[in-house]
Amino acid sequence: MAILEYTAGESFPGVIGRTTDESSPAWPAQVRAAADAPNVLTIVLDDTGFGQLGCYGSPIATPTFDGIAATGLRYNNMHTTALCHGHTARHPSW
Repeated sequence: MAILEYTAGESFPGVIGRTTDESSPAWPAQVRAAADAPNVLTIVLDDTGFGQLGCYGSPIATPTFDGIAATGLRYNNMHTTALCHGHTARHPSW
């Protein structure tokens, strides 16, 4: 069965019957990239270091990441301004 799609703002083109045999589905059209859009993949990892990814020399096997890194760019000079700490005790002067 072909998927019937409709754009936002259009009325539902499917049929809602009493049974599935009397019904026909329709789905809102998915957002799709333009045909000439570049392929961009952004991966955000938290609490990892170079020791976690094989493409940076880790003994841990990460074949999918290694394959992506082998055919693209690898960034290795990142920083964050976030400050995280595990204790929640109040300082005595608070």
